[in-house]
Amino acid sequence: MSGRRIMPAGITGREKLPGLMDRTFLAYNAARLRQGCELYTEKMLAPDTVVGMSLAGALTPAGLGCSAVVPLIKAGFVDWIVATGANMYHDLHFAFNLPLHVGSHVVDDTDLRRNDVVRIYDVFLGYTDCLMATDKILRSIIVQPEFQREMGTAEFYHLLGRYAAEWERKTGNKDVSVLAAAYRAGVPIHTSSPGDSTIGMNIAGLELKGLKLRINPSIDVNETTSYVLHAKRSGGKSAVLLIGGGSPKNFMLQTEPQIQEVLMIKELGQDYFFQVTDARPDTGGLSGATPHEAVSWGKVDPEKLPDALVCYTDVTIALPMLTHYALATHPRRKLRRLYDKRARLVEDLTREFFAHSHF
Repeated sequence: MSGRRIMPAGITGREKLPGLMDRTFLAYNAARLRQGCELYTEKMLAPDTVVGMSLAGALTPAGLGCSAVVPLIKAGFVDWIVATGANMYHDLHFAFNLPLHVGSHVVDDTDLRRNDVVRIYDVFLGYTDCLMATDKILRSIIVQPEFQREMGTAEFYHLLGRYAAEWERKTGNKDVSVLAAAYRAGVPIHTSSPGDSTIGMNIAGLELKGLKLRINPSIDVNETTSYVLHAKRSGGKSAVLLIGGGSPKNFMLQTEPQIQEVLMIKELGQDYFFQVTDARPDTGGLSGATPHEAVSWGKVDPEKLPDALVCYTDVTIALPMLTHYALATHPRRKLRRLYDKRARLVEDLTREFFAHSHF
């Protein structure tokens, strides 16, 4: 019975969000969200900690790229990202100033199809005026000379982010695109399954016409692994902020098994772990797998389990609150600009691999 007594003062309407959470988010998933915000701001955002963020689910179409991810990038609160290709594709609508609209989930989808409207639950976007228009601009970009070679998704998104930033400038809509913000801040973005999105579909379609762009996933595996090893070898720590689950979560967490199991480099696992998800842990899926289970794979340091939390709620509720809490309670961090350091970090990873390899 050592925990604080549950008897919060009545809510007045004058509270600020961090104070409201500290005083009234006392149990269940509200408490997990408060504890996650505290973990993020008090430990994960320490100057010596490298923070990776994974993004899964239809987040950018809901406006969370503009409202939450971009501010976190600008504040230096995210050092590298793994996102679904779909999130990066829908981010382009904002960069290109092609509107999405608040809609309804109670609707006749056949009628929407007849009227050239696409639905993501209760978000509406035009099939011709948004999707097809985005594809047309995207294709005009990726046929440019700088894309005509092999690369990983971090380099691909960085090149694409330069165009997104220019579109922001032309339209006057600054800070609406994750790709543009990451380009300016030197935050590398990776996608674990690049073919599984409209970006990948457009690349594949243009390949039939002679496009020379080739996305090599091994580059992404090595680069993301190098970020984690760099964090540890520089005397710091590595943290993961997992927004949703899916492939981005696994791709971010597999960096430690890659270090320990494949490259045979002695390591212990992630230092900090905070996930927001609505996935259950008892169905065996990775999206709901707990940090305790991750210990058995070497993904999380067993000594750091007190700093490993899961909040079971909708990420569209939690991410804006986490962002507000962090910006309200923690000073900006210096941008780490891992994108600019990728080659050197992979060289360091390679050197240590050869020192330990028994292949």
